[in-house]
Amino acid sequence: MFPSKKVQDLVGTKVQVEMKGEGSLLEGVLESVDDYLNLHLVNTTEIVSGEKSRALGSVIVRGNNIILINPINE
Repeated sequence: MFPSKKVQDLVGTKVQVEMKGEGSLLEGVLESVDDYLNLHLVNTTEIVSGEKSRALGSVIVRGNNIILINPINE
């Protein structure tokens, strides 16, 4: 199974995204994903050093800046 298909299965669920070079995480609901793994997250919060830093709302994340996409079970 291609990674993009696995990520497309996560649409509508809450995910945590680790970004390159920043050491921060984004946590939000995955609204959509394309073939390049560009993500659209809504209700997004930035997490720095394990603590919620700020609310970002709707965010587009470019696929080549993503290290890890982790589904969150609530």
